[in-house]
Amino acid sequence: MKKFASEFKAFIMRGNVMDMAVGVIIATAFGKITSSLVNEVFMPMLGWVLGTRDMTALNVVVREAVMDGETVVQEAITLGFGTFVGAVIDFILVAFVVFMIVKAFNKAHDLAEARKKNEEEPEEEAEEEEPKPTTEELLGQILEELKKSKSE
Repeated sequence: MKKFASEFKAFIMRGNVMDMAVGVIIATAFGKITSSLVNEVFMPMLGWVLGTRDMTALNVVVREAVMDGETVVQEAITLGFGTFVGAVIDFILVAFVVFMIVKAFNKAHDLAEARKKNEEEPEEEAEEEEPKPTTEELLGQILEELKKSKSE
């Protein structure tokens, strides 16, 4: 049992699991923010455009509820377009923000790569700045070596 507990502890304390846990917690909090933005800002504006404050007014009742006094015999069937529109706006906002985060991360990564490349280039340039012998100079050196080898 102790071995199982220690293996479980090692699994939980891995970097990937901890990163995933942090991501889930932040995603949950972010979901609350976007839901509030949709429900408290965008939906009232959409309701104002459509002429109703209550987005449930956009629902279409397919069948009315059947009542027997105060007891519901059959519940109403309703198409909830207002809820659907809210979910679509919520999704679009989340997707847009995630897109912007990924775009910013990619730009930062590209800048870091460019900075790293610029740091490496001066060393390469210093090596390349040494004058390379021309073909005539190389042929002259070969000729001198041949003359030396003949005289020995």
